[in-house]
Amino acid sequence: MTGQALQASDRPLVDQHDVALLDLDGVVYVGADAVPEVPRIIGTAAEAGMRFGYVTNNASRTPHEVGEHLRRLGIPALDNEVITSSQAASRVLASRLPPGSSVLIVGTAALAAEVENAGLRAVWAAAERPVGVVQGYHPELSSSMLAEACVAVRAGAFWVATNADSTLPSPRGPLPGNGSFVQVVARTTGATPVVAGKPEPAMHTECVLRTGARRPLVVGDRLDTDIEGARRAHVPSLLVLTGVARAADLLAAPPGQRPTYLAADLGGILAPQPGIERSDGLAQCENWLVRERSGSLQLTWAGDGDGSDAVHASDQAAVDCAALRAIAVLAWDVGTTQTVAGDQAARGALTRLELAAG
Repeated sequence: MTGQALQASDRPLVDQHDVALLDLDGVVYVGADAVPEVPRIIGTAAEAGMRFGYVTNNASRTPHEVGEHLRRLGIPALDNEVITSSQAASRVLASRLPPGSSVLIVGTAALAAEVENAGLRAVWAAAERPVGVVQGYHPELSSSMLAEACVAVRAGAFWVATNADSTLPSPRGPLPGNGSFVQVVARTTGATPVVAGKPEPAMHTECVLRTGARRPLVVGDRLDTDIEGARRAHVPSLLVLTGVARAADLLAAPPGQRPTYLAADLGGILAPQPGIERSDGLAQCENWLVRERSGSLQLTWAGDGDGSDAVHASDQAAVDCAALRAIAVLAWDVGTTQTVAGDQAARGALTRLELAAG
């Protein structure tokens, strides 16, 4: 089911999957605020019988703190529905180290708590000769923390990174994520950590164990973590465009990072997924037609009239996503990401998708 990207579905995704594993940053919220309409969407899907796992590679907060954040946004999440990369990292450490082993914490007290919950002993200095090191995001990470990690890793401690995300979404745009700081330790020591978070299998295993999902759907905003992780776990995925990934990123995505489904936002779980008709040098999704001409792509409106109905459609984001589906499939087929607008409707859609329209 997951081998082919951008599949069609004649039924809403909420009717096909028992659990939606939602990435948080960029899908459910950005910074302190909910992505518009997400609380309502989750409520509607829950009424239809879907359960949720709230999944984050960010290891800086406890599940309770994340749950409190969600509840303040109007999402009735339970603490045990929150799955963090710190939990996955602690499980990896506990599988490799004897009970009670000392583990150097490079991160927050929330990360330390998960290490302790796994039966290990959290320490904060390399002088205590830890046999393990776990590195997670800390909003006030200091050079002294990184120095302690370098000393312990060079001494032979088993090093686990909660995640390798190079950036973190914020209202001001992407900021340095845990992966950027992991690289500081890696370049200083020459060592390579075991990564627990998405896209590594340990994180998906953690999600399934904690939710009991039988037909999970991974929903994310990052191709290199959420979508790649889903594909590596052979699980369907939905890419939403409310966070890191942009339309141009989707066109350039390698096969291992191409999503099963696409939507403008989380509301995509409540809707069917339109099909894409393909032939040599041509792809069509709903009323959008894309042709390959002289190494570039031309998008045109194939519906009735001159396309002005597409520009003024009541669900503009869904209309634009239909265009993006056709563009992406043909771009992957012919190996180009250039697009050329062919009419007024195409120019409007490409502008909204932040794709160049010539």
